[in-house]
Amino acid sequence: MNALAATNRNFRHASRLLGLDSKIEKSLLIPFREIKVECTIPKDDGSLVSYVGFRVQHDNARGPMKGGIRYHPEVDPDEVNALAQLMTWKTAVVDIPYGGAKGGIGCNPKDLSKSELERLTRVFTQKIHDLIGIHTDVPAPDMGTNAQTMAWILDEYSKFHGHSPAIVTGKPIDLGGSLGREAATGRGVVYATEALLTEHGKSIKDLTFAIQGFGNVGSWVARLIHEKGGKVIAVSDITGAVKNPSGIDIKELLKHKERTGSLKDFNGGDAMDAHELLVHECDVLIPCALGGVLNRENAAEVKAKYIIEAANHPTDPEADKILCKKGVLILPDIYANAGGVTVSYFEWVQNIQGFMWDEEKVNRELRRYMTRDTRYEDIGQNKSLRKSNLRIAMASMAITSSLHIASSTHHVTKKQQPQSGTARSLGSKQVANVVTLDVEGQKGFNTAEHHVKSASYNEKSNNAKDEMEHGSDTNTGPCGPKFVDERWKNGTWDLNMFVHDGKMDWDGVIVAEARRRKFLELHPEAATNQDPLLFRTSIIPWWA
Repeated sequence: MNALAATNRNFRHASRLLGLDSKIEKSLLIPFREIKVECTIPKDDGSLVSYVGFRVQHDNARGPMKGGIRYHPEVDPDEVNALAQLMTWKTAVVDIPYGGAKGGIGCNPKDLSKSELERLTRVFTQKIHDLIGIHTDVPAPDMGTNAQTMAWILDEYSKFHGHSPAIVTGKPIDLGGSLGREAATGRGVVYATEALLTEHGKSIKDLTFAIQGFGNVGSWVARLIHEKGGKVIAVSDITGAVKNPSGIDIKELLKHKERTGSLKDFNGGDAMDAHELLVHECDVLIPCALGGVLNRENAAEVKAKYIIEAANHPTDPEADKILCKKGVLILPDIYANAGGVTVSYFEWVQNIQGFMWDEEKVNRELRRYMTRDTRYEDIGQNKSLRKSNLRIAMASMAITSSLHIASSTHHVTKKQQPQSGTARSLGSKQVANVVTLDVEGQKGFNTAEHHVKSASYNEKSNNAKDEMEHGSDTNTGPCGPKFVDERWKNGTWDLNMFVHDGKMDWDGVIVAEARRRKFLELHPEAATNQDPLLFRTSIIPWWA
């Protein structure tokens, strides 16, 4: 199962747990914008070569879209789309004001010289500079890119828009980068691990760890766990793997890799097959590399009791199901590796304010964001979430947060849907649990809350009752337009009929829906859905 199918599957499980309407579910899955560009550059030998670059902007309900740019041969639209969606849920879980995005170029950076990488990055920036921005879409480093890549994007973007240090995060310190950013993802993984283990009465110093991937994230995770007294007994990366049941000296391993560029021939442990690390005997397994490494072929052999997803979607749905049946507790990627985007947010804030923080403050704030409410307290208070695994529970929290923001932006609050099969008269002054919309009249941005309460019709609703009972000879009025055709009866009318002077008449929409339901109550044979009394989300969309 590819990354996009796996991500969509997890989302659908969460949306069904929340009881989302299928139209809302579909609208949340479809990205805001997908960008595909050709990047042709001259190589150092004078030949021309073309690469394909992508940028998927998934959702901006919570704020500017945020996500990394990766250079990797396997970059494709599905992978980028899946990662952009994960960024939307990740920023919602840790409650930072971003939406999700992701980008990449299908290339192998190891095959390109530094000057070729610079030319490729600058051409890519030229193609997308009008579609990114400080308050629109803020890129960051990812696999195959680094602070230097961000410096090139910043410089190229500034040619078109003026000096804009907040256009990227993860850039060099001298250009406005944040202290602590390099270690942020790995440090966040360790903070998340501590929170999980504490809830289960355990600590890092009492457990053994196997770490798959020894790049930026994996090396920082290993270093910080080692400093906290944890025993790292196995480490692997693309160059090889090493194990030591007594614990690996991570400082010495880091020196060895810096000196040789490889994990091979390390004197502080024994060589092992890199593929065996995932099923190696340990308490905690931390995948820090590519996605999909845990699958149905190897999930049954995993011996770890806890899996901390430092990589993006390292566990596919089939493996997820097998591991859950085995009782393995998985801390999902949308929370576990959110430290990077959290400190990227801090960097963005510092750039906008023009006031830089010291590293101690960055790390202190990172711990606070990663552990506030411990994320588990919210789940524990919801019985339906508690019955599911952490992945679905946290995805549900993220979706709910995004819907809250989207609804409050438009001053709309949704009430509880009535049980199907129960007829209710819309003519009475008080109707319990009728699905309707509260359209708040205040100006500005106010946070709306989903709530359940009995609905009482106000004077306008009484007018609607009179209008339905006695009719009206006017085309417009307090009860909205009087339709000259039959479209309102079956809900096939559209919202453009309620636009007056460029503004939407939502009171008219609500009254029209009440009239339609009254008609269907009297003439059920005209219904076009299974339960004609249920609120039709096709009439009033959730984003209205």
